[in-house]
Amino acid sequence: MLLKNMTTIITGCNKGIGKSLLEKFAEHGANIFACVREETAAFNELMNTVSINTGVKITPVYFDLEDPNQVKTAVRTIISHKQKIDVLVNNAGIASGSIFQMTSSAELDRLMKINFTSQILFSQGLSRYMSRQQRGSIINIASVAGILGNAGTLSYGASKAALIFATKTMATELGVNNIRVNAIAPGIAMTGMFDQMDEKARNKMIGSSALQRVAHPDEIANVALFLASDLSSFITGQTIRVDGGMI
Repeated sequence: MLLKNMTTIITGCNKGIGKSLLEKFAEHGANIFACVREETAAFNELMNTVSINTGVKITPVYFDLEDPNQVKTAVRTIISHKQKIDVLVNNAGIASGSIFQMTSSAELDRLMKINFTSQILFSQGLSRYMSRQQRGSIINIASVAGILGNAGTLSYGASKAALIFATKTMATELGVNNIRVNAIAPGIAMTGMFDQMDEKARNKMIGSSALQRVAHPDEIANVALFLASDLSSFITGQTIRVDGGMI
């Protein structure tokens, strides 16, 4: 029970890595603000099942990262509950693939807004609240695409590279308030994004990893659990690659 009685915020927790984060954090005793874009019957069922099985409180928060006003409203909604905030996991994001010369300005703008700018806005509002507590952990879910620079990943990789850089700056500035900020850079994982990938590109990525396989989302969630807990109390400003040894 590494997160017992802690309050966590997780974005994009209706599927993939986010779903594993929701289940893993609840399993370890965290009460959760579960952030997704819209309400669905499937997500309501997921929250109810997880809450019943673990005994934790799960509060849904609905907003679209593409709309800055909705992001700010979500921050105010969470703070209005007047609960301590121990952990924030910026997991939500979108993927896109196109070669450099065919990448449109609209694609660049959308990827940067959702994967970077709105993540920063969300973190700004919540970190001010966390600073008054003099404690907290922020975890940004980035990607090895923001490190490796593979062909076809310009817009997506650039947005994740920006998030990795922001992690270092946030850690430097928030450390005085005892808030740790780290990033996780997954490689290829069994998610919806994996299903959308071109088979040739998918096989190439698997072949470039030392373990020669795809990650299960739970393996990413395990690292987030470590960074959220006091087991990582002297770790900040780091980007941990969870990619099976990609080169």
